[in-house]
Amino acid sequence: MPDGDSGGTVRSVARALDLLDLFDERNQRYSTRELVERTGLAKTTVLRLVATLEQRGLLWTAPDGKVGVGPSLLRWSRLAHAVWQVPEAVRSVMRELVADTAETVNLYVRADATRVCVAKEEGPQRLRHVVNVGDEMVLWGGGASKVLLIGAGESLLLRVAAASPHGPGHVSRLREEVELARTRGFAVSHGERERGASGVAAPVYGPAGGAPVAALAVGGPTARFTDAAVEGFTTAVVDAARRITDIGLDPSGGTVGPGTQERR
Repeated sequence: MPDGDSGGTVRSVARALDLLDLFDERNQRYSTRELVERTGLAKTTVLRLVATLEQRGLLWTAPDGKVGVGPSLLRWSRLAHAVWQVPEAVRSVMRELVADTAETVNLYVRADATRVCVAKEEGPQRLRHVVNVGDEMVLWGGGASKVLLIGAGESLLLRVAAASPHGPGHVSRLREEVELARTRGFAVSHGERERGASGVAAPVYGPAGGAPVAALAVGGPTARFTDAAVEGFTTAVVDAARRITDIGLDPSGGTVGPGTQERR
């Protein structure tokens, strides 16, 4: 059966990307059997995908038969790092926010129906919120998600809600939470995405305003996010997000600020 378009995606491309998405720092190599089990695809389909990705250098089969990432990803990695490099002025604001809150600070952007961490500054606490640069996370939970969904269309909200463990009916609550984040200028979450984890997030806007181009967030164990602490975190995060907005963050991924492109 030929691969077709379904819901705006090309099935063979989506399958190839899903296969690549299995690899991370903790899972660097897989046997063919493991790939079949993890993808739920037929062995013949997995073998075709692996062969195609190997031809492009995106996967590599070792002498022991296990499959890992290929050398061509180094070029993609360099490109992504160059495009999404956060300017020092923004990092300085993030470090100051860490000093103010003693919690880990992350900068997220929306990638369709997910959010991706593009920068982080670790907090000083031994027990802290762990999100790595490049990590993809859900949009149905977490303060940063509510902020990134400000101005989102109904079709996106429906897709995000449908992907949540609460099902499509979650869209009404999600809509209310996003609207609350818009009117307040920040969002707070406790244990939505991960039990025992809390966060406070505020929007970062582009030069033209409109929908947020990023979300600045502090995160950590819920036990440290008391009402009094959250009040202080909120003031600090909102102020830091406004400062980053003034520095400039390009919604296309390129940064605008001191030492980079002049703001138009």
